[in-house]
Amino acid sequence: MHIAITGAAGFLGQRLVHQLLERGELNGQAIRRLTLIDQSEPPVVGRADIEVMPLALDISAPGALDPVLAARPDVIYHLAAVVSAAAEADLDLGMRVNFDATRALLEGCRAQGLSDTRLIMASSVAAYGGELPETLDDLTALHPQNSYGAQKAMSELLVNDYSRRGLVDGLVLRLPTIVIRPGRPNAAASSFASSILREPLGGEEAVCPVPTDLELFVMSPARVVEALVHGAEVPSEALGPFRAFMLPGITVSVAAMLETLREVAGDAALARVRHEPDARIAAIVGSWPARFTNDRARRLGFRGDDSFREIVQAFLDERA
Repeated sequence: MHIAITGAAGFLGQRLVHQLLERGELNGQAIRRLTLIDQSEPPVVGRADIEVMPLALDISAPGALDPVLAARPDVIYHLAAVVSAAAEADLDLGMRVNFDATRALLEGCRAQGLSDTRLIMASSVAAYGGELPETLDDLTALHPQNSYGAQKAMSELLVNDYSRRGLVDGLVLRLPTIVIRPGRPNAAASSFASSILREPLGGEEAVCPVPTDLELFVMSPARVVEALVHGAEVPSEALGPFRAFMLPGITVSVAAMLETLREVAGDAALARVRHEPDARIAAIVGSWPARFTNDRARRLGFRGDDSFREIVQAFLDERA
């Protein structure tokens, strides 16, 4: 089996690569080749029986993915993206990477006749917005309130249509806000959700730019990677005609997140969080819904975290 991953140098991409190498198989087939694609050459961690090919590519450049697709990957994970705040700040960049590159990828699959290739695209809770019910389901219409969400929503429709036409075997997984991300804060509007936990747990200060009564729909990195792997193993006939749905996260307020921080690390850790309102960040994140029913995802075998405390503990265990 040949698997290609865009955004392979990102934190999710690297975790996915590690998981696939550890498993050595996917959907009952031995993994023989991993093609890892990112702007800069992804790090290589291999094993003797799997060929790992890192590629530094600008996936938005015309024809950039043609050689990869000519090698006829069995599974493509499309994780590459310009994150929310950056896409809002630079419309052209967001459109080029988040939408145009996705369309080029789908067209490349069409040109190569990759009708049986499972293409798994990572979308986002940011695809929702506007006037919404208290709890959303898989039939709730998409009405994004920022450019990142709009670009993801448009890409979702393309994946659905190309799958309907039998040009690719697509699946779109809408990701909740992922916490706790490793590393440093990035340009994602939701970056604070990890920072207000990660930095204080490491003895550093962090800034909370949103009201503490704001609720988020969250999922741990481990559960997201587990969902990506599982997405390649769900039978096509089980997916039906509509190929996009929300993964099963949990709803938590910023206040509850901070209380969990206090419970696991004490008052000193909580005191490291400064509250500095940022209307731009609050407007973006505040447009994202926080409550979902996830009946379809669960019927298909996708799992969520049991509690927010479990998410924080998993982060601490990983750092130990």
